[in-house]
Amino acid sequence: MNATRGHWEHFEHQADIGVRGCGPDLETAFAQAAVALTAVITDPQQVEPRQAVDIEVSAPDREFLLVEWLDALIYEMAVRQMLFSRFRLRIDPDHTHLQACAWGEPVDRKRHQPAVEVKGATLTELRVWQPDPGVWCAQCVVDV
Repeated sequence: MNATRGHWEHFEHQADIGVRGCGPDLETAFAQAAVALTAVITDPQQVEPRQAVDIEVSAPDREFLLVEWLDALIYEMAVRQMLFSRFRLRIDPDHTHLQACAWGEPVDRKRHQPAVEVKGATLTELRVWQPDPGVWCAQCVVDV
């Protein structure tokens, strides 16, 4: 697994979709999970990072922090009618607080062709772990 830049992927889960992000640090893994979230809706490469939105969430541990992070993005997408493609995060050392900036643009239905609406992140298959030294992965299933 090449963890120097990070990557995202989907995994199958009955009627819903799993999102997974991996990278050399926890921030990159969470950012890649966010890209995977956008990819459930549209091609992230079609989303231009024109407008910045600040997001801050807290949770009792890193697994719940992932759910709070993805739910905050889903909320911002719905309220602002935006999609996001670039993310910068800072997670505190005890993995209970996240500050982020998400860049994106308003939804252009013709260009983005949104496939589904994501309703929320779930606790299903929720996991944040280090499969190897210097590699972090973060995943959960999102309700579509």
